[in-house]
Amino acid sequence: MDLLNYAFMQRALLAAVLVGLTAPAIGTYLVQRRQAVMGDGIGHVAMTGVALGFLLNTNPVWMAGMVAVVGAVGMELIRSRGKTSGDIALAMLFYGGLAGGVMIINVAGGSTASLSSYLFGGITSVAPEDVTAAAVLAVFVLAVTVGLRRQLFAISQDEEFARVTGLPVRALNLLLAVTAALTVTVAMRIVGLLLVSAMMVIPVAAAQRVTRGFTATLTLAMAIGVVVSLTGVTTTYYLDAPSGAAIVLLAIAVFVVMTAVSAPLARRRAKAARAAGEEVCSRDDVKV
Repeated sequence: MDLLNYAFMQRALLAAVLVGLTAPAIGTYLVQRRQAVMGDGIGHVAMTGVALGFLLNTNPVWMAGMVAVVGAVGMELIRSRGKTSGDIALAMLFYGGLAGGVMIINVAGGSTASLSSYLFGGITSVAPEDVTAAAVLAVFVLAVTVGLRRQLFAISQDEEFARVTGLPVRALNLLLAVTAALTVTVAMRIVGLLLVSAMMVIPVAAAQRVTRGFTATLTLAMAIGVVVSLTGVTTTYYLDAPSGAAIVLLAIAVFVVMTAVSAPLARRRAKAARAAGEEVCSRDDVKV
């Protein structure tokens, strides 16, 4: 494969693996909590961080990460205190982050074109320091989403029950928000800030079509994420297309295939369950 001869493609493929693992990992919990569009809100806030990076002449990735964390924590605090609905908080993140990014990039003397690779992703724009930042953040994201999966699943299912059992619900909710923000930062150079939410949701939705348990869904979603991310980056190398768009379209294609497979799979499972039930009844009859 000639693409591996190029350093920028090696960086892009490594970053794609990190995105494929982290985005569905955190997305599994967001989908469970019915906060599937949270990634979009955080992505818009991260735009302000990218613009601040240009303004202050610092690494836009780290700046985007810090601003995204502040935005995600603020949204979670608003949601948990019930001062306003989650939808309003998300809308504030959407429009405030977008407007702030555009305004700051103009103050910095640039144009919205400067944000293009961050908005839509691009394999040629992945620098060595971007991969380093993404790898550090990805380790944290995976440590949280996999290492604390039982606790995070509990608060995603029923916060009140989790609180009764003694779990630190407020701290776990904030940790989940921070992890989502860092995931957006990991993904923005490959998928782009405007499409990162799709990678948090679509692989999870596809996995749910054919799995029944939470752990199985999490594992399959991460596998789908890695496959479509690597395939998307490889495809864009040969077709000279936006990597983010290619990855998301491939994820949608996988969802369509999984949906087509799920119907006969469900029928097969139902048939097996009926057969098992009949076998149990037959044994009971023999005992009687």
